[in-house]
Amino acid sequence: MSGKEGSGGFRKRKHDNFPHGQRREEKENVNPSSAMMMSFKSFQLELDTRHDKYERLVKLSRDITIESKRTIFLLHRFTSVPNGEEVLNESEVKLDAVRRKIKQVAQELIGEDMYQFHRAISPGLQEYVEAVSFQYFIKTRSLISLEEINKQLIFTAEDREETTNTTANSHDKQPHTWSLKVTPVDYLLGVADLTGELMRLCISSVGNGDIDTPFELSQFLCQIYDGFTFIGNTGPYEVSKKLYTLKQSLAKVENACYTLKVRGSEIPKHMLADVFSTKTELIDQEEGLS
Repeated sequence: MSGKEGSGGFRKRKHDNFPHGQRREEKENVNPSSAMMMSFKSFQLELDTRHDKYERLVKLSRDITIESKRTIFLLHRFTSVPNGEEVLNESEVKLDAVRRKIKQVAQELIGEDMYQFHRAISPGLQEYVEAVSFQYFIKTRSLISLEEINKQLIFTAEDREETTNTTANSHDKQPHTWSLKVTPVDYLLGVADLTGELMRLCISSVGNGDIDTPFELSQFLCQIYDGFTFIGNTGPYEVSKKLYTLKQSLAKVENACYTLKVRGSEIPKHMLADVFSTKTELIDQEEGLS
């Protein structure tokens, strides 16, 4: 090792042996119109287009998630307002706005494999399933099916809403009907999240003096839990993770029903909600220690 290199100097790289002029001549000799360069330019354009489409879908998914959460918050007022039909009508308007966003997603995916962009739109679709199934349960006291959800996501050319984030090429080739199918996994994950909203509905119903709703919710959640246990560990990883949260929600609702049945006559109605909230906190602490 020379003294210069030992004192912190840089080692001479192999390509430094070539004159700078020779490297400059090699760059100038590259033909930009050659077949190889044209191929790489086409690859660059394709990747940039796909990346831009993915980013647009992520933004649309965020908008769908936000509007769906607002719909869920609105539906929780159903038990506390004198006229619940107004809440349901307002929630339907909000869900229509969400479907218009989903229509933009369907237009973006024209001619594309949806599963290549599934990670971008999956969170929004799960939140939409949660919102629409929550509204459906309040109306009918039953669970909406995957087929009924997908029927609502078929859009025709008669809908004249202005859509943004669509490229000119896809706009010229777009058909008269657009559709976006919710995958079974997204449906199951949305239903699993629904159980948490039903648990909150149970507590708020008791606080408003409704004693029958918790028992209906308990039976309904038991049926959902039985269905998820049949899937078990054979299903997707995300579904098995949701099973623990579902079990927590069911335990809280069953605890509320137990308190109503055993001690309902001892506790004033205006204090029941406080008693349940305290018990659910104790359940969370015990499960955290176990």
